[in-house]
Amino acid sequence: MSALAKLALPAYETVALVLQGGGALGSYQAGVYQGLAEAGIEPNWFAGISIGALNAAILGGNPPATRVEKLTEFWETICQSALFPAFTLGAEVASLLGDGDMRTLAGAWSSMRAIVEGQRGFFVPRLVPPFLNTFGGPQSSSFYDTAPLKETLERLCDFDRINARIERVSVGAVDIETGNFEYFDNANRKLGPEHFMASGALPPGFPAVEIDGRHYWDGGLVSNTPLMEVLSRPPRRDTLAFQVDLWSAKGPLPQNLLDVDERRKDIVYSSRTRLVTDVAGYMQHLRHALRKALDRIPADQQDDPEIAKLRELACSKVYNTVQLIYRDKQYETHSKDYEFSLVTMREHWQAGLDDIRHTLLHPEWLARPTGSTAVVTHDVHRVEG
Repeated sequence: MSALAKLALPAYETVALVLQGGGALGSYQAGVYQGLAEAGIEPNWFAGISIGALNAAILGGNPPATRVEKLTEFWETICQSALFPAFTLGAEVASLLGDGDMRTLAGAWSSMRAIVEGQRGFFVPRLVPPFLNTFGGPQSSSFYDTAPLKETLERLCDFDRINARIERVSVGAVDIETGNFEYFDNANRKLGPEHFMASGALPPGFPAVEIDGRHYWDGGLVSNTPLMEVLSRPPRRDTLAFQVDLWSAKGPLPQNLLDVDERRKDIVYSSRTRLVTDVAGYMQHLRHALRKALDRIPADQQDDPEIAKLRELACSKVYNTVQLIYRDKQYETHSKDYEFSLVTMREHWQAGLDDIRHTLLHPEWLARPTGSTAVVTHDVHRVEG
C-alpha cells in the first residue's frame, strides 16, 4: 500500500504517540511513526515504556526531518550480533521459505544468538555469569551489560533537544525498593540516557539503573503502557493519542508449554486499553456533568472556595485514542520479543507502516468527540477483522 496524502488534524491541544514495551517487536512502532510522518502528523508528546521508551528517545531527540533515518539506524544496529557478523544463515535465508517450520526454526536460531551473543549497541553477555560472581552489584544481579546502549543513545539522540521541551517526552520505570511506578518527564526534569535505560531495564537480563540514588527497573513490570499517564496527567488537554501496542490481549488457547509462555507474556504485557479508556470515559463524563452543574450555581456564590475546588475537578476536554496492535505472524513463538534478526525487524516495521496506513484511510476517526461522548477509541483490526 502506498503512502497517504497529508492529513489535516482537528484542533487538538495534544497529539500523543504512546509506545508500549515489547523488545524486538518494537520496530513495529517505528513503522507506525513513519506512516504518521508520511501523512504530516507530528506528535507533540512521546510517551513510552521499555523498548517504547528507547523509540521515544530517538523521536524526541531528533527533528522530524531525520527521525525515520535515525530510527532505521537504531534498529539496524541493535539487530546485529554484538560478537559476530550477521551470518547469512537463519532468518535471512529461511524467510524465503514461507511461514512454516523452517521459518520458526530460523527464529529460534536468531533468538538463541541473542541470548548467547547479545545485540550490537544494546547489550552484551557478562564474561562471568552472575551466579558465579560473588562480588555483588550489577555483575551478580543481571546476565547482560547494557553499557553499549548508553553509547548508542548518546550517538543517536540529542538530549539538549529533548530537554529544550520542543515536544513532551515521558517514560516510565519502577523504583525497585518501593515498588512505586515513576514517570521521568521532560516537563518537570532534565532527562538523560539513564532515564530511558531505566525504563527498559528488564530483570534479570538487564541491570538496574541508578538515578539520584534510587534504582530502577523496567516500567513494564507495573504497567506496560503509558496511556493512563497521557489521559490523566494534569493539566487536562484535548488529546488525540495514537497508542501502539506490541502484545495482543486476545489469543488462541495454548497447546504446549512454549505456547503457554508466549500466551503468558501476551496477557501480562497487553495494555488493557479497553479498561483504561472505559475508566477515562466514566471520569470524563462525571467531569462534564460537574461542569454543567457548577455553571448553574448563582453568580454571587461562584467565589466560594469550595466551588473553586470543584471547578478544578470539572472540565470539558475530549480524548480520542487510536489503537494499533501488532498481530503475531504464524511462525512466531514465545521468543518473539528477543528475536532480533534483521529480516524479522523489517517485517515488524512494515507491519506497523501497513497498519497505520490502513487506519488513516478512516480520517473520520481523527475527529474530535462530540456531544456527551468525551472519550472514544478506534482500532482498525476491530473494524476490518
